[in-house]
Amino acid sequence: MIEAAERDRVLQKIRELCLAFPETSERLSHGAHTFFVREKRAFVMVLTDHHGDGRFALWCAAPEGIQQMLTEADSDRYFVPPYVGHRGWLGVRLDRDLGWTDIAGIVEDAYLEVAPARLVESVRRGESGDA
Repeated sequence: MIEAAERDRVLQKIRELCLAFPETSERLSHGAHTFFVREKRAFVMVLTDHHGDGRFALWCAAPEGIQQMLTEADSDRYFVPPYVGHRGWLGVRLDRDLGWTDIAGIVEDAYLEVAPARLVESVRRGESGDA
């Protein structure tokens, strides 16, 4: 498990990525920092040692087929998270060497997976959630 200061730094970076999308918010849900679209639909959760699993990880919505593809290709970094894995959500180890470009792409895919069509189109047109 990585140090608390490093977990805080990683959480802050994920927060910046998630909250850059239109109509997103953050609140604790089931004890985890969770990011929502329109305060209703979760797209990313950040968990530390969930039920003693020893992981510092991101759980997120994922496009169809991505969970299986990534968990089969690299089970050291990616996993099927409990509770939401049956819906195709992806687990991503944040205590492994994974680049921020990859994490940003995973977060964007998660947002696009749950956001309504109007918001998806605004992201694809390059509009920011900071307006």
